[in-house]
Amino acid sequence: MSDSTTTTNGSQKSLNMSDSTSVSQTSLPAEQQLQQPTPPQRQQSTKINRSAILLNGPSMKDQSSSSFHISMEDREKYRSPLNSRYASAEMSYNFSEIKKFSTWRRLWFWLAKCQKQLGLDITDEQLEELERNITNIDFDIAEAEERRRRHDVMAHVHTYSRCCPKASPIIHLGATSAYVGDNADLIVMRDAFDILIVKLVRCIQFFTQFAQEYASLPTLGYTHMQPAQLTTVGKRACIWIQDLLMDLKNFDRVKRQLKFRGVKGTTGTQASFLQLFNGDHSKVEDLDRMVTEMAGFSKAFIICGQTYTRKLDVEVVSVLASFGGSIHKMCTDIRLLASLKEIEEPFEIEQLGSSVMPYKRNPMRCERCCSLARHLMTLINDPLGTHSVQWMERTLDDSANKRICIPEAFLTADIILFTLQNISEGLVVYPKVIDKHIKQELPFMATENIIMAMVSAGGNRQECHEKIRTLSQKAAERVKLDGLDNDLVDRVKNDPYFAPIINKLDVILDAKTFIGRAPEQVFEFILREVEPTLKNFLIPISPKPID
Repeated sequence: MSDSTTTTNGSQKSLNMSDSTSVSQTSLPAEQQLQQPTPPQRQQSTKINRSAILLNGPSMKDQSSSSFHISMEDREKYRSPLNSRYASAEMSYNFSEIKKFSTWRRLWFWLAKCQKQLGLDITDEQLEELERNITNIDFDIAEAEERRRRHDVMAHVHTYSRCCPKASPIIHLGATSAYVGDNADLIVMRDAFDILIVKLVRCIQFFTQFAQEYASLPTLGYTHMQPAQLTTVGKRACIWIQDLLMDLKNFDRVKRQLKFRGVKGTTGTQASFLQLFNGDHSKVEDLDRMVTEMAGFSKAFIICGQTYTRKLDVEVVSVLASFGGSIHKMCTDIRLLASLKEIEEPFEIEQLGSSVMPYKRNPMRCERCCSLARHLMTLINDPLGTHSVQWMERTLDDSANKRICIPEAFLTADIILFTLQNISEGLVVYPKVIDKHIKQELPFMATENIIMAMVSAGGNRQECHEKIRTLSQKAAERVKLDGLDNDLVDRVKNDPYFAPIINKLDVILDAKTFIGRAPEQVFEFILREVEPTLKNFLIPISPKPID
């Protein structure tokens, strides 16, 4: 069988890809990419990687599926940036026409194979013909058939029949359109979660390395975006990681809870299959179970209308939208820190921050993540609305909306995760800038400690409080009105009242005495929550279909 079949008008739009030449399955990358060293080794390798990344930030040029050749004809049409500019090749393939329609054909093949095993009059020759032509799809013929019949599934039934003349009578036997449409969508969503989970695990690993490396580096904490008590750079990163862990568990939970629609018939009653098997309920049950297992699912819906309940799509997009919220919060934090020049995302040697201001280093990756996350968060309204208007056993107003919403949600999440990995691999920290900001605020934060030290040295608490209050107000006026540095420490040193503790001021003002248990919390969190969670994903992500 050749890779393409020439149609009557001379075009070559059909594609025949064997399983070995199609886009690689996600289980292999999962095995290869998730088996990382133990935490101490990861931390060491992080430092090596960071050194290399800082020389020339990790490239983002190879991600987009747009690296493929684009014809001038295609450039004259609108192309979604999700696919043409940003998305990975594997996620683009997962929502491609060849994946969709070859999955339809695979479902028809599985159905016929199981029907034969259960006693229907189907020959081995017919099955071989179906299997041989699973990816031999002539899209020109399919498009012509759909224009003629105004029905996408029947268009592909007739297209498949043309290259399978012997098997034509048994294609789609007893099935309804939702058999291929819904079941293929479930397979695609499951595979899409596999792709996302691998990438999300990788991002969590990189941020964990970052948190370990900076677990003890003091930094200003902010509440209401105003300086508060100190925390550490690593502790703040753990706040981000904690959200991502919740997203990872949500992805895995929803993926594992996906049920196959299975073999149900027009309104979900399996009446057509019961007729095929002459009223034998056990054979209908076996058929449903066998096809479900061939598709790699452990469970199928017992109850459905013509389609699986669209509430499932609400669950799927809900966890993706929730992930968008995590990303927006995290990347906004990094953008704010970049404006303070405390942390920067990677910046490539030839990268431009502005067409006018050559000195600028804009956090464009985090800005992109925020922009895409906003889009992802809004998509939850689509499946909510669709589910709410599915009258009785089904209405068709789900179809067009679902074709747009579900791929966009996964493609957007995929783009975000690629960009987030790029950020997490190369975050740059500027400890001296962080220390400068601490020194501007720490004297005010240390006033209570100074009072306690004076009381321990025999001073009066109320008297000392008034002294510190007066000096603090004067230092604050100098900062706010004159734009000068905070000189409260110098004022304390120059006031004879505080002579008993002058030699202790350096200890009292040591930033590391203000971070509480932040470093211990970082390592406890990694040991008790991060590592046990990630260990669950060091195995192949999902069972593969069996032919």
